[in-house]
Amino acid sequence: MDLLASMKTFVAVADAGSFAAAAARLEVSRAMVSKQVQKLEEHLGTRLLNRTTRRVSLTETGRAFHERSAQIVADVEEAEQIAGQMTRSPRGVLRVTIPLSYGQHRLAPILGAYTQAYPLVQLDIALSDRKVDLVEEGFDVAIRIGALPQSDLIAKKLGAEHSIACAAPAYLARAGAPQAPAELSGHACLGYSLTGTGADWRFASPAGPLVVPIAGPIRADNGDILRLAAIAGAGIAFQPGFIVDDDIAAGRLVRVLPGWQSTELGVYAVYPSRKHLSAKVRTFVDFLAAALA
Repeated sequence: MDLLASMKTFVAVADAGSFAAAAARLEVSRAMVSKQVQKLEEHLGTRLLNRTTRRVSLTETGRAFHERSAQIVADVEEAEQIAGQMTRSPRGVLRVTIPLSYGQHRLAPILGAYTQAYPLVQLDIALSDRKVDLVEEGFDVAIRIGALPQSDLIAKKLGAEHSIACAAPAYLARAGAPQAPAELSGHACLGYSLTGTGADWRFASPAGPLVVPIAGPIRADNGDILRLAAIAGAGIAFQPGFIVDDDIAAGRLVRVLPGWQSTELGVYAVYPSRKHLSAKVRTFVDFLAAALA
């Protein structure tokens, strides 16, 4: 049995989610793919895949084996390119998790430029404000905004954002506009539940962060929902510019506390610490750093 070839086939099945899709990707028969995976399982003495009539899924052992096998396969392919003096073009599926609103407003317009520059890379984008476990869930890169917790992951800063307070003209006509952050206690504030406790807003000031407790009728884990609620007159939102800038420019929202903005929200590319970083991860992170500089 060619162990490396079987590992490549197994990785293709795990990434594609089915034997048929893997066979099409590898340009071989479905029977050959199934046979190679079966021989690999026999060699290892364990089941790597759960099979159903429609798709396959990884067993617990399969997930652990896939994580290492995918890196080994990527390293071998890169070594083959170097040894054969082939073009070192990044290739393969690149799984990226991005906060929903940031992906829609900031990254969606520029991702096409990356795929044009690196046509052998297929981007698999998951939009979620949830902090995913990169290793456990099989992602190559995560885009994170705000303070990063201590971890073994590698983080590269791509840029920075700031949140601004804003509300609909109808709300301001009804409730008035706060003149200082302390006056927010008397207003309906729309809280973002994934930032700290979701019960305070942090403004930048010469003396350091100014923490202002807030309360209001709506909390949500997505900034666009809060933006739409603010446009509807539900209260004051405190969201990054990439979410509310267009609405402020169009007059749907009005900036309040114009002399104040949030403390800096760093934007980071985060990826697992590996001795040999794959070309697709390296080029993608470098591309974002240049595009968002």
